[in-house]
Amino acid sequence: MTMPDENTDGRSPALTDMNCVLKTPASALTFAFVDIETTALAPQSGGRVCEVAVLLHRAGRRIDTWSQLVYPGGPMPAQATMIHGISDEMVRGQPEFPHIAPRLISLLSGAVVVCHNAEYDVPFLAWELARAGLRFPPATVLDTLKYARKQAKFRSNRLGNIALELGISSEGWHRALSDVMMTEQVFLHFLNKFSAAGEPTLADLVQYQTVKTK
Repeated sequence: MTMPDENTDGRSPALTDMNCVLKTPASALTFAFVDIETTALAPQSGGRVCEVAVLLHRAGRRIDTWSQLVYPGGPMPAQATMIHGISDEMVRGQPEFPHIAPRLISLLSGAVVVCHNAEYDVPFLAWELARAGLRFPPATVLDTLKYARKQAKFRSNRLGNIALELGISSEGWHRALSDVMMTEQVFLHFLNKFSAAGEPTLADLVQYQTVKTK
């Protein structure tokens, strides 16, 4: 079978033939680990992104890392600052989301998106992009939270607690860049586990979110 052409920047095959893409081995994929910090739990209740980070990983190495504070358009709620430590002073003068959206889209395009609790991060980013007149790039999304629930029995499935159980540094937990680095390492833990019986394909990685491996 002929695989889709690789992008000129060395990223994963273009998402032109999903059947072929799903058969791509993990080592040939670019994974975009993504995390956001926000002012509230949902955009519908006025929440905005105040920090975003993306880490690109391919064939066992990091190929790009990006993080950006974002001005959320108003004061930072005290409750949010208590969680992630991002204050009004830190976001004052930072770009608003529409100004960082092109960079974000560029990093995500052609990659497999990986989050810890993707059901939070991805819809929130899609909402922010839609507000800017843009769309979240077509992507397969993997979730380390789903792996934790299906493939392991951690004492807690919160990202920082999983990291501690696995001997991964949780320093900076609840800041976007630290969280994508933790998510990367947690994902690699599971990838090593899945690879015991041979290198998994993207289809396998999707399936393992809901089907326990033997």
